[in-house]
Amino acid sequence: MEKDLSAYRKAYQKKELETVPENPMELFQTWFYEVEASNSMEEPNAMNVATIGLDGFPKSRVVLLKKFTWEGFIFYTNYQSEKGKAIEHNPHVCLSFFWHGMEQQVIIKGKAEKIAENLSDGYFESRPTGSKLGAWASNQSEVVPSKEALDKNLQRFESKYKGKPIPRPEHWGGYIVKPISVEFWQGRPNRMHDRIRYSLQSNFEWKIERLAP
Repeated sequence: MEKDLSAYRKAYQKKELETVPENPMELFQTWFYEVEASNSMEEPNAMNVATIGLDGFPKSRVVLLKKFTWEGFIFYTNYQSEKGKAIEHNPHVCLSFFWHGMEQQVIIKGKAEKIAENLSDGYFESRPTGSKLGAWASNQSEVVPSKEALDKNLQRFESKYKGKPIPRPEHWGGYIVKPISVEFWQGRPNRMHDRIRYSLQSNFEWKIERLAP
C-alpha cells in the first residue's frame, strides 16, 4: 500500500496573531470564543490529550474539554482507564487543540490533578441518563469478550437504577491540567506562522517568547 501526499497544499492567510496579553488563559479565552462564534468547528472543545503510558510509550486521544478557568483545563474520564492509569503514574501531560477553520493550534504542557469530588459529582449529575449508565457499564480500556457483553452489562445497570438516582462511580471523575507552557500557533502565508510561547516562571509570572515557524 502506498499513497503520496506530497502534493497536498494549503495556504494559511486568514489572520495574524497581533495582541498578546500577559496571561495565556486570556488569549485562550479570546481564541475559543472566536472559534465558537465562527461556527467553523462542530466541537471546538475537542482536544488531544497525550500521556506517557505504563509501557513507556506516548499515547494521544481526543477528549472533550468541559471547563477552563484561570487555573487550568478540566476534562472527565474513568480513573481506571488507560489514560487514568498513565496520569496516576506520570501526571505530566500535553493538550492540543487544532481549529482548522481558523488556522490555529494551541499546545499546552502541564500537570494533571484530580479535581474535588464535589465538582465531579456536580458535573456527573448534569450528564444525560445514558452517559451516567455508560460510566457504570463500561470498564474503560479493558478487553471485553464481545459487543453483546457490553450491551448486557448496560442493561444490567439500566435495571439496577430504573427509577432511582444514579450516583457517580468512585472510579469516574475530573482532572484539571494546570499549564506550565502554552503555545499559540496562527497560520500565516509562506509558512511564516506566528508562534507565541508562554512559560510559567518560578515567581508565577509568564515569560512570553516568539518562536521561529
